[in-house]
Amino acid sequence: MPPEQPNNFCVETSLLQSESVPIFGQPTISSAPKFFIQFMEFKEGKGKIREYNLSCLGHIRATCNGLILLGNKLKKGGLVVMNPVTRKLIALPLGTIYPPQDESYGFVLNAATGEYKVVHLFRDELGYVSCEILNLGSRMWREVNGPSFGLFGWFGYTPVSAIGALHWVPEIDHNDHIVSMEVATEKFHTVPLPKSCRTYDRIIEMAGFLCFVTHQELDIDIWNLKSLNGGVWMKQYTISTGSVLDMVPMFSLRISGDLIFKRDEDGSFYAYDFRFKVMRKVEMDKQGFPLSGTYLPHVNSLIWLRTQDV
Repeated sequence: MPPEQPNNFCVETSLLQSESVPIFGQPTISSAPKFFIQFMEFKEGKGKIREYNLSCLGHIRATCNGLILLGNKLKKGGLVVMNPVTRKLIALPLGTIYPPQDESYGFVLNAATGEYKVVHLFRDELGYVSCEILNLGSRMWREVNGPSFGLFGWFGYTPVSAIGALHWVPEIDHNDHIVSMEVATEKFHTVPLPKSCRTYDRIIEMAGFLCFVTHQELDIDIWNLKSLNGGVWMKQYTISTGSVLDMVPMFSLRISGDLIFKRDEDGSFYAYDFRFKVMRKVEMDKQGFPLSGTYLPHVNSLIWLRTQDV
């Protein structure tokens, strides 16, 4: 754990102050284990870990358009939406409470209306998956029809936002389809994959489209889907990896378009340059603190919610 900076901003302390909780009614948070929110910057073949000087007790559940969705440890099952650059934040009302291994959160912007939605899937003991959605404008959870029974085996992969929908890979291995929810209609669909999704394969957003990055012997194929309505998977690129088989695709860089991979064996990062068709190992800054845990795509911005959403 990196040393805490003197000007560190604690999410939970800020929430307590905003809610005007009496001193005698405040929970003790100083001794609780903290997470430090960091971001990784990739530029010209080098990687550097940067600090927001932010700490929190909850995990990051999802990201969207410069905002992050955090677990609110002051309330069991609670959530917080925050911009880590401006440090603005709001606490969300409680929804249905489920164990983390039996639930999944998506955070998405409806491009047609400009409204943000938090999507919560949770699975009961019989295996049925339910869905509730919170529009940040109304700040109320509402139930919607969930995916069909039997589609999800686990919730380990964070959903990907692309082509107007959220997309889930529903199994650890041997996936023949993904589960997608259209943001505008809030309807669930199954989308067949061009080939079975294995352990090191992933779906990502790249250049606004949904991409399926899959290993084929010593090559990596990148398939592209441009629309849920009548779109078909098209193989767009093939990357030769030689004898390296454990390259896990993470995300695509917004400016350069490079595709970032992480090796399962040693955690090192690689960047594929589509213009020069070359894979390079990312040179990490030795002064950076090594990251662990979940990696989520994020872009720093000053964006915040509309007045009616706060």
